[in-house]
Amino acid sequence: MTTDDERELKTLLERLRQEHRDLDVAIEALTSVSGSDVLQVQRLKKRKLQLKDRISHLEDQLFPDIIA
Repeated sequence: MTTDDERELKTLLERLRQEHRDLDVAIEALTSVSGSDVLQVQRLKKRKLQLKDRISHLEDQLFPDIIA
């Protein structure tokens, strides 16, 4: 992996982490309001899980777990 590739992956990783945090805030805001849209909350939670999986995959690419 070249330095440019690594830099791009790190940038993408940070952007995905930020989106994950933003979804956390949005879910919290929606659930605190009475009469919130349950379907919308479920969609946001699903998106958040997808982001978590993608973040884990990128972290594995950037920081492989090599056992010596």
